[in-house]
Amino acid sequence: MDKVVATAEEALADVMDGASLAVGGFGLSGVPDVLIRALYATGVTGLSVVSNNCGVDGGGLGILLAAGRIARVTGSYVGDNKEFARQYLSGELLVELTPQGTLAERLRAGGCGIPAFFTPAGVGTQVAEGGLPWRYAPDGTVAVTSPPKEVREFDGRRHVLEHGITTDFALVRAARGDRHGNLVFHRSARNFNPLAAMAGRVTIAEVEQLAEPGELDPDEIHLPGVFVQRVVELTPEQAADKHIERRTVSAPSARGTVRH
Repeated sequence: MDKVVATAEEALADVMDGASLAVGGFGLSGVPDVLIRALYATGVTGLSVVSNNCGVDGGGLGILLAAGRIARVTGSYVGDNKEFARQYLSGELLVELTPQGTLAERLRAGGCGIPAFFTPAGVGTQVAEGGLPWRYAPDGTVAVTSPPKEVREFDGRRHVLEHGITTDFALVRAARGDRHGNLVFHRSARNFNPLAAMAGRVTIAEVEQLAEPGELDPDEIHLPGVFVQRVVELTPEQAADKHIERRTVSAPSARGTVRH
């Protein structure tokens, strides 16, 4: 039952070229940075990644992206990642964009063993009708487009068929975890992490604090250990190394103080 692995490198030893990965995080919140950097060091390439976004320039999955290690991305948001946009528009990267809520449910469904489900999100758009650019040609024309999806009517409303997602591996980050793989996430870092963890056939979790079995209150556990195969304990320095995507400061109040 002890799922703790000594190092991130050891936990990732069987990730091979062409593997598919579900990766937790949203922007820079809850991103498994230690595992991503360790994966970069292995040199694996041709990866298919499922994640809300593909990191930022120089951070998160953006490290693998900039090195040309990612071949396909299934996500919902490009954001300010200029390298992501460049590779997509130049035809170097296949990108399947999907509504954010649909992506979350596809990961959850895959983790629950549900092969497909119907949702009203995307009906009447290229999400359902097909034609979304998945890959561009070097000359800027569209080389690969999304296929049309089945649409059915339920209770007078049309719904589109979406497929659940499972991946070879999942990489997630948790605030606390025990040796059995039970995980607790901190506030907004919860985001896509539990869903990504559910979708991976082999899920690897980096945890900021490692607890012994029985120390976590069962009512506080966000993801049961049945979904986690390997746990990597972070050092205090690694746990504290968190980045801010955008720093903003409010205007001074009338009394000259700054609101935080």
